[in-house]
Amino acid sequence: MENNEHQVNIELDEETALGVYSNLAIITHSHAEIVCDFVQMMPGMPKAKVRSRVVMTPQNAKRFMRALIDNVQKYEQHFGTIEENDVPPMPPMNFGTPGNMA
Repeated sequence: MENNEHQVNIELDEETALGVYSNLAIITHSHAEIVCDFVQMMPGMPKAKVRSRVVMTPQNAKRFMRALIDNVQKYEQHFGTIEENDVPPMPPMNFGTPGNMA
């Protein structure tokens, strides 16, 4: 029996391979899914744009979290501790939708 039955071929087109720059992630959830909005904020600009949105099941989000923790730890072992300098508090955010109505 070969191991090929458990292999997955993953395609990466040229546009996706370029990636998207994000300097802010906003994470929300419902009972069925976790939504990660990756945002690009520019200094001094009152508007920011969601550059990408990823929707996952809670199970896949937990796997992603574990993989991210593992990769950050490996990064720090190789390159040194990532400094978390004092980051200013986030301003209130508005997603361009009307507020909740009573």
